[in-house]
Amino acid sequence: MANEVKMQRAKEIYEAYCRMLDARNWKYERKDDKLTVVSGIRGEDLPIKFVIRINAEMEAVSYISVLPFNVPEDKRIDAAVMVCASNYGLAEGCFDYDIRDGELMFRLVNSYTGSDTNLSDDLFEEMIMLASSTVDKYNDKFLAVIKGTLSLQQFMNEEYKN
Repeated sequence: MANEVKMQRAKEIYEAYCRMLDARNWKYERKDDKLTVVSGIRGEDLPIKFVIRINAEMEAVSYISVLPFNVPEDKRIDAAVMVCASNYGLAEGCFDYDIRDGELMFRLVNSYTGSDTNLSDDLFEEMIMLASSTVDKYNDKFLAVIKGTLSLQQFMNEEYKN
């Protein structure tokens, strides 16, 4: 019974998310069987693709954006340092990094546990915009260090200047 209740609530939230995107004329792909939306936004430097997933069991909405490049083996330790430094200053969300293959992603999760939780259209949109702006702030810096046009020390100096 509890799982059915969780699944029903997840479907309601998924439909509400899709209605918000429709109301804002957002282009996206629905994956109804997985309660997932695939979309993207144009960043200042790089495109930002993302997935919004409603997880019924965890009662959570997650935003995942895999960066459009992998870190080469010779830069993976530098990338680990960059991710740690970046995450230290974030109030919401975090970068995840798989040092084995160099995959970088950003993750933001909002819980909707409890019957009184009100996930509004504004909150849905804010989640997308906050996460996308964070990805946009860092993706080009990560890529610059990986390509050697910005040193790790320059990245760290910029990150910790405040």
